[in-house]
Amino acid sequence: MKFIVTGATSFIGSHTVKLLLKQGHQVCAVVRPRSSNADKLEQHDNLSVVWQDLSNLKRLEEEKECRDADIFLHFGWDGIGSAGRNDREIQKLNLIHSMQAVRTAAALGCGRFLFSGSQAEYGIHRDRMSETSVCRPVSEYGKAKLEFGRQAMAALNGAELNGIDMDFIHARIFSVYGPGDHPWSLVNTALSTFLSGGHMELGECTQQWNFLYIEDMAEAVVSLALGLAPKQSGVYNIAGNDTRILREFVEEMFELCGKRGSYSYGVRPPNAEGPASLIPDIKKIEEAAGWKPKVSFADGIRSMLPVQKE
Repeated sequence: MKFIVTGATSFIGSHTVKLLLKQGHQVCAVVRPRSSNADKLEQHDNLSVVWQDLSNLKRLEEEKECRDADIFLHFGWDGIGSAGRNDREIQKLNLIHSMQAVRTAAALGCGRFLFSGSQAEYGIHRDRMSETSVCRPVSEYGKAKLEFGRQAMAALNGAELNGIDMDFIHARIFSVYGPGDHPWSLVNTALSTFLSGGHMELGECTQQWNFLYIEDMAEAVVSLALGLAPKQSGVYNIAGNDTRILREFVEEMFELCGKRGSYSYGVRPPNAEGPASLIPDIKKIEEAAGWKPKVSFADGIRSMLPVQKE
């Protein structure tokens, strides 16, 4: 199969591209000009790179590398850090650019469009989050991701793109960790702090949480892209199967780092989404695509420790 991938050098994008190439697929990676992360994409006979900003995705229709693509994976999204997540203007532009991505995928004749949504779309929940749960996003980031899903489905079912035979898969990705993640993520911050013998200040960490290893995430995306039967458009949660109090994950990392360093709870304020619990339900993707997470949290952390020690 031939894939177009925006955000191909991002954390989730680069791992997905790596898996697609490993499986023998062709990938057209859309990368911003002068991207500092371009080296995340290793040279491969089945990989072509198109240098294009998210604001110019319509130009992909003119790129020969994008012709005859089967599936469009849209991971490109600005403002994912703490500051950008509540920047309304940045998130508004993300919505505009993403709608252009849908139109471009339709114009290129792609049969399936998969979008990387987020658990932030659900907002603050205290119970299990299934694809039918009510969404009340708090951050502008979560609101924009949710609104894009609504607008894309409306466009495909309405007058604008009516008659276009393209499935729309809205993958709501929960908390992913692993090699290559942002250095300011909770997991990377904890590992670097503990391994250096430092002190980590945390929030209360009393909410329920869920982590998914990056390679499992890539497997889930590819399973949705390739494993679903036609006409199975809709929302699919992508998350781990290990949900527990966040403190337990912190203390497990502390143990795996040899109990070096120290930590204290109740110091840092909650993030942009507030003190939300993550209690994902992944039955839908398990049944529809036959995917299940394989890597335990401990094994995932162990895979990162040599990287952190270097």
